Parts: sequence; C-alpha cells; structure tokens
Amino acid sequence: MKMRATVLVSVLATTLSLSTGFAVAADQERTQDQAQTQDQERIYGSQLMTRQERVEYRAKLRAAKTAEERERIRNDHHEQMKERAKARGMALPDQPPAGGGGMGPGGGMGQGGGRAR
Repeated sequence: MKMRATVLVSVLATTLSLSTGFAVAADQERTQDQAQTQDQERIYGSQLMTRQERVEYRAKLRAAKTAEERERIRNDHHEQMKERAKARGMALPDQPPAGGGGMGPGGGMGQGGGRAR
C-alpha cells in the first residue's frame, strides 16, 4: 500500500512539474510577442528593420548625450527608413512622428523601471 501511494505521489508531482513548465514556456512566448509588438509601435519603420537593427537603434538613442543628438539620430533613422520603404515599394510619412516614436530621455525603461513610491 505504501509503495502504491509513493508511486502515485511521484506521478502527480511529475505531472504538476510538466504542466507548470508548459505554462511558463507559454508565458515567455507571450511576453516575447508583446515585446516585439511594443518595438514595432515605438520605433518608426520597425516593420522594415531586423530585430538586431532595432536593438542597435535603441542603443544609439540611449547613448546619446543630448536631446539634439537624439533628434539627429531619429531624423537620420527616418531618412533611412524612407529610402528602405521606397526601395520596397512602400510609403512612409514625410516627417518623423512627433515625440520621437516613444523613446525619450528615459531610455524606455518599461514597466517597473521607476522608483518605488
């Protein structure tokens, strides 16, 4: 009887572990999908960029020391995206979006990046 109970507990524990693992994997995939969607919403022309290009663009903006430097980076990026869109037969607006597409001086810290109140 004890042997049967031990086996049953082991089987239940294994089943619970596996189901938890699947849930965690699904959550990670969902988080990655949300991050990619947020990238596309924040970076002008991101649909024309690779993931690596988006990472490099954000790093340039974070490294900029002044608002003027960030604005120059955004304007250069906008021109590059217009040329890329034209080469692919797409159209983008003539002017970059107001506010720089969501990347301000805070560097896009995201949720939980601020100080506790």
